[in-house]
Amino acid sequence: MTDFATPQNAARRTAAVDAAVAAGRGLGLTVDDPKVLHDLFSVVVHLAPAPVVARVPTVLPPGSDPDSVALRQQAELDVSRWLADQGTPVTRPSPLVPARPVRHGGHSITFWAWVEEDHGKEPDYVANAESVADLHAAMRGYPGPLPFMSAAEPRAITASLDVLDRHPDLIDAADLDRARREWRVLEPFVSSRAAFERRFPGIDLQPVHGDSPPANILATVDGDLYADFELVMLGPVEWDLAALGPEYEAAYDRGARRNGMRTLDPDVLAFVNAVGRLRGIATLALVPELPVLLQYLKPAVDQWRSEPFAGGMAD
Repeated sequence: MTDFATPQNAARRTAAVDAAVAAGRGLGLTVDDPKVLHDLFSVVVHLAPAPVVARVPTVLPPGSDPDSVALRQQAELDVSRWLADQGTPVTRPSPLVPARPVRHGGHSITFWAWVEEDHGKEPDYVANAESVADLHAAMRGYPGPLPFMSAAEPRAITASLDVLDRHPDLIDAADLDRARREWRVLEPFVSSRAAFERRFPGIDLQPVHGDSPPANILATVDGDLYADFELVMLGPVEWDLAALGPEYEAAYDRGARRNGMRTLDPDVLAFVNAVGRLRGIATLALVPELPVLLQYLKPAVDQWRSEPFAGGMAD
C-alpha cells in the first residue's frame, strides 16, 4: 500500500473507502473489515470478509468526467473477463456482483475477485516484458470494440497543459512552450487512426494493455496475473513497452518471435516514447492534488529535456 499521510489524502482515502463499503453492501456483500491495499491515483480496498476488491479512482486528469471514467472501466471489465474466460492469467471481475462500474458518493467503482498476493516474490521486470508478448497474442482475438489510442489521453494532455499555464511553480515557461509545440506535432497521430496509419504504414493495430504491463503483473500465491487494464485500447504493441529501454525491448522481441508475432518497430517506439514523456509532463498538473508526484516526475522532466524534440517526429 502506498501511504501519503496528509490531511487531504486521508480525507480522499476515507471517502473512497466509505463509498466502496456502501456500494459493496448495496450489492449484497458482507463487509465488516475493509482493508486498503493501495492508494495513489486509485484507492484499492479489500471488502473483507467478502472475497472482493473494490477499486475507486480518486485522482483524475483534467478533462475527465464520470461518464468517460465509467466507459473506460466497462472496457476494462469486459476485456479482463474475456481474457479470463480464454484461460489467460488475469485478475478477473468478481463473480459475486454484476461486471459493471457502480457509482456511489461521486465515485465510479469496480469490483474484482480477491486473490492472495505473494509479498515475498521479487518482480522480474525483464521476464515480465517478455511475457507481455504472450498477453498481446491472447488479446489479438478480443471481439469487442475498443477506442483508438485512448491511453494517450489526448483531451487530458491538452487540458493539463492549460492548467500548467497557471502554475509556473511546477514548470517554467520555456519548458511549457516546448511541451505545447511537441503536442502540436504528436497529437494528430494519437487522435486519428487514419493519420497514424499514414505516418506508420504497415504497423498493425490490436488490443493492448495500455498501462505498462511489465509493471502491472500481480504476484499471487497461485502464480502471476496480468492486472490493471483500465487504459486498455486499440493501438500498436509498442505502446506497452514505452519508456522501458533496450533490455526490456529485447525481452519483448524474444517473446514476440516465440509467438510468431512481429518485433518492435523503432520508429513507432520513438513515437510512443515521445508521447509517454509528454504524458509525464502533463501529469505535473496533478501535483497540487497529489504533491508526492513531484518527486517521481522531476527526474522524468529532466530526462525529457535531454531527448530529441517530439522524439524526432518533426525532422
